Amino acid sequence: MMLKLLFTLAVLILAAVLIRHFFFSFPAQKSADYAAESPEFDIRRAFEGPVEAHGMIYGPDGRVTSRFRAVMTGRFTNDGGVIEEEFEYASGRRQSRAWNIQFGPNGEISSTADDIEGRAEMEQSGNALRMRYRLRLPEDAGGHVLDVTDWIYLMPDGTLLNRSQMRKFGIKVAELFAVMRPMTEPAE
Repeated sequence: MMLKLLFTLAVLILAAVLIRHFFFSFPAQKSADYAAESPEFDIRRAFEGPVEAHGMIYGPDGRVTSRFRAVMTGRFTNDGGVIEEEFEYASGRRQSRAWNIQFGPNGEISSTADDIEGRAEMEQSGNALRMRYRLRLPEDAGGHVLDVTDWIYLMPDGTLLNRSQMRKFGIKVAELFAVMRPMTEPAE
């Protein structure tokens, strides 16, 4: 009888955790949640020219594990574009990435980059951009492949707020928060 009660309690706790995860947390967001929000997010306008970012990466325990500054420069055509990113971490480490973006016929957006497994899928809605992709970490960071969900929100003054969660086997292992603003002066 006691074993059955413990098993039932464990199932109820697991159900509560799953309900919270899928309906009341970061992964539960949907693009439609932001469809009526303004200003309207357009990746071409948001990342055209130099954009400066300052951010932090949190480990699984919620503590800051890394801080960074990045400069992103986008160039676009009707068919796609590229956003080049240059990161400088507080540790002194540097990293570069180029997102090669393709626009589809029905508003679809996808992208590739050297450290992305497969394609990143992007969706714009209202004032938000959602990106989903598989990121391969550098070897000095373990070389793991993480499932990433990025949300970038456009504020009325043009500031972009970026929140990302990185998961391995469905378990959150890192989170990123960054503030991005268009640069008025040329990138260094």
